[in-house]
Amino acid sequence: MSRDALHAELAARLDRFADVPDAVLCAVVTRDGLCFWVFDRAEMPELSGEPERDRALAAWLCAGCPVLDACLELELRTAGAESVGVWGGLAEDDRRAVHRAWAVRRAAGGRRVWKVRHPNRRPRGGEWE
Repeated sequence: MSRDALHAELAARLDRFADVPDAVLCAVVTRDGLCFWVFDRAEMPELSGEPERDRALAAWLCAGCPVLDACLELELRTAGAESVGVWGGLAEDDRRAVHRAWAVRRAAGGRRVWKVRHPNRRPRGGEWE
């Protein structure tokens, strides 16, 4: 299966979250996401910029996480194409590709394409509102 087909399949899998409110997704991800209670966020490894290496790191960091899809949905809503880091078990380049397919699916289905700020992400000016 091609990488584009995998991205489209993953975007389709997220359709079940289309009507889930942001606050619910955020609560589930922050309560059950492994990265929120297993890892010290200050010590999490950085992405290298090398696609295969970053994919392996994302898979390792998120292995066994029970909320991968909810995490990915939340990140696609909050950061969109400007997504950075590891979210939903995907490195940046894969997540950006999934975002394109996800946005097309949401637009075609008449559903709102969400754009809200993730609660753990600082605004561009660096200050919390």
